[in-house]
Parts: sequence; C-alpha cells; structure tokens
Amino acid sequence: MAEDGCKVSLNVYDLSQGLARQLSTAFLGKPIEAIWHTGVVVYGREYYFGGGIESAPAGTTPYGTPIRTIDLGATHVSKEVFEEYLDKIGPRYTAETYNLLAHNCNNFSNEVAEFLVGASIPDYILNLPNEVMSSPMAPLILPMIQNLENTLRAGAVPQAPQFRPSALASSNQVTAAASKLANGATNQSPNTKDEGADTEQTKTKTVSSSSGAGDAVAGDPLGDARSKVQEEISSEFAAIMATGTLRASEAAALATRRVMQRHGHMSTAQS
Repeated sequence: MAEDGCKVSLNVYDLSQGLARQLSTAFLGKPIEAIWHTGVVVYGREYYFGGGIESAPAGTTPYGTPIRTIDLGATHVSKEVFEEYLDKIGPRYTAETYNLLAHNCNNFSNEVAEFLVGASIPDYILNLPNEVMSSPMAPLILPMIQNLENTLRAGAVPQAPQFRPSALASSNQVTAAASKLANGATNQSPNTKDEGADTEQTKTKTVSSSSGAGDAVAGDPLGDARSKVQEEISSEFAAIMATGTLRASEAAALATRRVMQRHGHMSTAQS
C-alpha cells in the first residue's frame, strides 16, 4: 500500500429516485431530500449492505449512478485486514437482520468508515429514519417502507417506492393523519373537541380546521392554508389508491398535481 494510504469515499444514492424531494413536504410536512442508500468505495470496489454484505467494482452496483460522492479520507488498513474485518461483522449484517429504519446500509457504511478512517458518515444520512418517523404521516408510509425493506433484503434492485394499501388504509385514516398534522401546525380552539366516536371526532376536526375561516385564519393563515392543501392531497391520494390501478408513487404525484391544478398552482406541483 502507498505511504499516503488508500483513498476511501462514500457513494450516495437516492432510492426514491427524486420522489422524496418532490412529495415530502406535502405528505410529511417537512422537506426530505432523498431516501438515502450508501456504499463505501475502497480498494477499487464498493461495499454495501443489502441482502448481506455485498461488493462490486466501484460504479457498477445495481443502484446506478450516485447523486454525490463524499471523500472520507485515506486508510492504511490493508485489503486483507479489511476483508477479515468484514468476515467478523458479517453475522450482524445479513438479509434477516436488515431493517430499513434501524439497521440498514447507512449504518453499515458508517461502521465501515469508522473502521477504515476513524470518521462517521454525515449525520443527515444517518438521521433520516428519525426525520421520517417523527412525522404525523409516518403510519401512512409504513407499508411503503416495509415493501422497500423486503426488496433490499432480497438483494434486488430497488424500484421507485410503491405499496398496495391494506383494507384499513381508507380515506378516513388518511384524513385523520392529515388532521393530526394540521393540529400541530395551527392553534385550534377548545370547541373542536366534539364528543362521539373517534372517526366522527376526526371528521369534525378536519371540517373545523378547513372551513372555520374565522379564528384559525386570524391566528395562522399560512398554516391553515397549508393544512387544507395537505388534507386535500391526502384524501385525493387515498381515493386514487383505492382504485388499485396505480403505484403509490404515481398516485401521490397525480394527487398532488390534481390539487395544485384545483388551486391554480400547477407550477408548484411540478417544481
């Protein structure tokens, strides 16, 4: 090995193929740049975790072209020692132990980077699961996450995220999640707490936050408008998915486009 060591870099990919950046604000209430996948490049190969620890010549993995490459530094660890290390940690990184939220490719890349160069990968990559799951809309996207996790466990090439909704993924549930997001964004008055079943209570809150133009608008007009649009997109999304004719990614894009057209902001939907 050369005296200055062997270069180590991190290839960064977006598993959502751009959908996270396009749709995250509407569905999560916050911008998410991408659904990150990473691989560590060293000794001319790229090492990553999917259906176990895998490697391929740098730039030839099934994930296509990285959206960015991050320089991690240089290592003086020999390839032989590194491969022994991978054998040692292999039992912890198998198809069975893969978990998209808690034990994924980025956790593997971070552990390998720390071994090779004594440095971590960027926090914005490692903290993505917490960012997503802290959203009130997290229960809605869990089926998509589970589907993507199953794909990655099998070592298959990931496609744009998709899922088929269960019988419980009805428009009422979507509206309830959107209403929860609206409650966090605006200060609702106490009289929105009507008695009755949970479903009726959710419907009452939704109508109150979207049609009660008085106090809500006076308190936070931008928050009220955003909540109304989010509720419309969520309801439109549920209706499209109920037909069973489109993937979730396609349904989400179509729902957003329809609502933006309805409000005369098509340029926003396409940005």
